Amino acid sequence: MAPDLTIGYAAMLEQFHPTDVVALSAYAEEHGFSGVMAADHFQPWVPQQGEAAFVWNVLSALGERTRGDLGPGVTCPSFRFHPAVVAQASATLAAMYPGRHWLGLGSGEALNEHVTAGYWPEAPERINRMFEAIDVIKKLFASGLEGKDVKHSGQFFKLESTRLWTMPEVAPEILVATAGPITAKRAGKHADGLITVGAPLEKIEMLFGRFDAGVKESGRDPEGMPKVLQVHMSWAETDEEALANAMTEWPNGGMKFPKADIRSPHDFAQMAKLVRPEDFEGRMVISADPDEHRAAIQKYVDLGFDRIYLHNVGRNQREWIEVFGREVLPKLVR
Repeated sequence: MAPDLTIGYAAMLEQFHPTDVVALSAYAEEHGFSGVMAADHFQPWVPQQGEAAFVWNVLSALGERTRGDLGPGVTCPSFRFHPAVVAQASATLAAMYPGRHWLGLGSGEALNEHVTAGYWPEAPERINRMFEAIDVIKKLFASGLEGKDVKHSGQFFKLESTRLWTMPEVAPEILVATAGPITAKRAGKHADGLITVGAPLEKIEMLFGRFDAGVKESGRDPEGMPKVLQVHMSWAETDEEALANAMTEWPNGGMKFPKADIRSPHDFAQMAKLVRPEDFEGRMVISADPDEHRAAIQKYVDLGFDRIYLHNVGRNQREWIEVFGREVLPKLVR
């Protein structure tokens, strides 16, 4: 594997008990994976997945058990959490594990964010809330580094005069999750990097272009700014088992519609009954052949991603980690 390429483990807190997540992440590191992206969920997508641990506790435990980078992939700083809480959580993690933590932010999904019973706005407002939250978080990061109180009064958030008292020497990178061109450009203006999920290559190239344009408008150089990808896949010892795992454990991967407004795992379970094997085509590689997975990942590497986090959707995590550590990761080239 090329030295400037990071292939990390995507830890699904929707699927596994937190102690299992920590053990699996350490096992992945032993087999050549580097770094962990951990999902921030209040509920799983479907009841079959069965878990939803608090991501910040798990990231702290991962810091003790692993040596690679640590990121919530992604957390929403504008509904369940006030951005000040996210800023404090992130700064503390970065202070405990210097140089390892990055802060992945998104505009939120009703599945996780509606639980506090607030109004659930449409996508444009959710995106505006996220970018205002980023402003608050950046102010607080600066307050901790400069030792000066800050305050904020905006359209969505207020912050009375305060500062972060526990802070790393360097503020965590802020990466924004996006799948749309307008958000990608705004992310380029206001954030330090981009996160997206596996998508058609031409769409990702478009997102990169918009992000880079936003970075340049902010007076910075996009060269070297992190571009992070999460890839869902299903590998098992047979194609039939790989497909069964996808259909049972990760039917949301076959849902071709926007999911951000759906509130309940039980609603997703009803929709999952409509998912057919062909719905995964072009969205997720389902195969027993490690080389088929390697070829798909290599295409993303060739596009310019420098950090890719892999999620195998089945329960067969240890077998998958062993096979990919042996047969896939060493063959990826930058």
